Amino acid sequence: MNQLKELLVEDLQDLLHAETQLVQALPKMAEAAQYPKLKETFQKHLKQTEVHVMRLNKAFELLGEKAHAKPCKGMKGLIEEGQETIEDGKEHDGHASDLALIAAAQKVEHYEISGYGSARCLARQIGEREVATLLSHTLGEEESADYLLTELGKPLMQEALENENGSEQHTTQPAAKTKAHKA
Repeated sequence: MNQLKELLVEDLQDLLHAETQLVQALPKMAEAAQYPKLKETFQKHLKQTEVHVMRLNKAFELLGEKAHAKPCKGMKGLIEEGQETIEDGKEHDGHASDLALIAAAQKVEHYEISGYGSARCLARQIGEREVATLLSHTLGEEESADYLLTELGKPLMQEALENENGSEQHTTQPAAKTKAHKA
């Protein structure tokens, strides 16, 4: 096997392990999410991730290689951080907890976007068009998931800001009345 094909296979092995770790992590994130749309997004992405694993297996087949996962330390670290986010979220209100989950999930998406983008580029360069096409489909889904997480975060952030501003007004409002009353 030439060195570039070997590099592609190693990238796919890393991605395979990353995706199988996510298959285990996404149900935990869905369970921790309080905002129903976020919970639903994690559940849908779990189904997509299972398809990503199938596509990677197909890519190995197209390359004439056995599907074998190589430990992905990057994803392991991101998932460990995600688990910490889940634990820390138990001490925060729903908005802050869900916003932290979104941030953790987007770190994962960005890692995957990078991995799939690089692997797709390499597959194209060495003439593995079918593999590149499979990777392009997954890359598009990862980019869509990242975009969706951004969009889900907007109303949550707005509500969190409104809640915080409402709390501040309640604590500062009596002082304002007192000053007005004295005048």
